[in-house]
This record gives sequence, structure tokens and C-alpha cells, in this order.
Amino acid sequence: MTRGKTIALWTAITLAVLVAIPILAYRYRRKPVTLRGAVLQADADPNRQLPIAGVEITATNALGSATAKSDPSGAFTLTLPKGLRRRQAMVLTFLHQGYQPLKVNDFIGDKIYIERMLPEHPETKADATTGTPVSNTRIRYSMKATTEANIGSAVRTFEIANAGNTPCNKRPPCNPGGRWKAALGSLSLDAGEGNEFRNARVSCIAGPCPFTRIESENFSPEHRHFNVSVLNWSDTVTFLVEAEVVHPMTSDMVRETYPVIFGRTLNFSLPASAEGPSVEAEVGGDPIIFPLGPDLYLRWADCHLMIDRDQSKNYRCELKPGYQFH
Repeated sequence: MTRGKTIALWTAITLAVLVAIPILAYRYRRKPVTLRGAVLQADADPNRQLPIAGVEITATNALGSATAKSDPSGAFTLTLPKGLRRRQAMVLTFLHQGYQPLKVNDFIGDKIYIERMLPEHPETKADATTGTPVSNTRIRYSMKATTEANIGSAVRTFEIANAGNTPCNKRPPCNPGGRWKAALGSLSLDAGEGNEFRNARVSCIAGPCPFTRIESENFSPEHRHFNVSVLNWSDTVTFLVEAEVVHPMTSDMVRETYPVIFGRTLNFSLPASAEGPSVEAEVGGDPIIFPLGPDLYLRWADCHLMIDRDQSKNYRCELKPGYQFH
């Protein structure tokens, strides 16, 4: 390559880089920034720094603003307008009924924003003795339980007729090596309406069993039927099929658990299959059962639900003003 061509090549590369840098910088600058954090109740005791759901969070600076709300765990995700960039100053505002408004001067950055809000009317020692007492709380729920009644067994034999030492001549079915003529036999068992098979067994009981092979044996999706297929490439053989027959029965089992109470908050979790949860408690000395419907209503507490990845359910209920755990 001549010196002139080399200079021209480097000039072209330099121009391409000079053009690309502003474009990449512009794209990076225009990429939205996401803030993540959580809102807790302010308290010197970490056990009482409870998450606050439904807090309205606003991030504002001279170029724009964005708003989000905290979920039942207090977490929030706030995506800023494209004009807002890292290291710019901003004001975070937190608003929630029952808590003092909170304003925080901060910078946009890659960090976790944890903020704590003060209640409008902090609890006093006098409050602990004047509120309606809520005591002896426990949680009841039901789960589906399946039991099986053994109602008998199924026993059947079936024969696969064939003549041994007969060349296959490429006319299937043949033995696994393709040399001898084979026969394919099958059997299907029906457990009956509402019944299912368990522990099915297939065995050869007569004839040249070493020259057979079970091609398939399987249950239908509901386990009502059992199917088996056998390949025989020698003389006639007899197979035996056995299985237990059961009748499954589903019933509701009522279970009970006890919540954990931190300050004014009651916490409990239930498995994914739990149904019809209710809270049993003595309120003002009277034992009452409070079903937790879809709206999670309790007259003496505000409840929130979070569902984990495994679909288990986490409940958190915070006492309303005028009530106290005893």
C-alpha cells in the first residue's frame, strides 16, 4: 500500500470515529434512567420499619418529572423521562395519607433509594391502653386433600400368537435385528368411571419369553386406562397384566396457623393452594371470624397481599386508628 493510500485510509477511519462518538453519546444520553427503591415507616427499631404501600413518589428537576406508587412491599420503580440523566440534581417527593409528606434532595444515579416516612400521629404510650384491643389472632384456611380408596385390582392375560424361525423378508413387523417375522399384540384396561389405576405390572408367563419385548406401556392422562404393547418374534407367548384400582376422593381440610405481629402490623403467609382464608380474633373481648375476601377487608386493619414466585401468598395487615394488639 502506498503512503498516499495509507493516509487516505487513516483519514477515513478518523472521520468515522469522529462521527460515531457524538451519535453513541447522544443515544446513551437519551436512554431512560430507572430509579429503584423502597419506602418504610420511620422508627428507631428496625423491626418496626414496616413497608408502606401506595406511596406516591415523584422525581422532579428542571427538565421534567416522573411518578410511581409503591407496592405492598414498599418497593417502587420509577422510569425518568429521557431528558433526565445520571448525576443531575432532582427532588424526590413522597406522599401518603396518614404520613407526613417527605421531600428529599438527591442526585440521579445507580443506587437503591431507601426512604422513611413519619406517621402524622405517632403512637404514644397512652394510645396503647385506650384503643380497642385485638387479641388471640389466628388464621384459618382450607386446602384440597385427595385420599384414595382401594376398590380392587385388575388382572388380565393376553396372548401374542406367532410362529418362530420364520424369515421376515423385510415385511414388518420383524424382530429388532430385522431377520425373523414377528407379531405385535396389545391390551387396554379400563378402571371404570371415576376410578384410576396404580402400580401396573406387565410380565411374560408362558412361551419363549426371552424373544419378546415390551414396546410400550402407559397410562392415559387421567389414569383410567392402561395400555401395553408387546413384540414377539418366536412361538406364541402369554403375558400377564396386573394393576390396582383405586377411587380418588377430594375433600377440604381446614388448617390453622398463627401470624407474627410487629408493632401494629400482623404478618402471615399461606401456601399457593390455600383457599378461603379468614382471620379469627377477639376484638374488644368478642371472638369474631373475619373472612378475607378478594378486597382483603377487615374492619380493624388494612391488609395487603403479595404473591411470591412460587405463588405462595404473603399477607400484611396494619391496624387502623383506634385499635391495639394485646
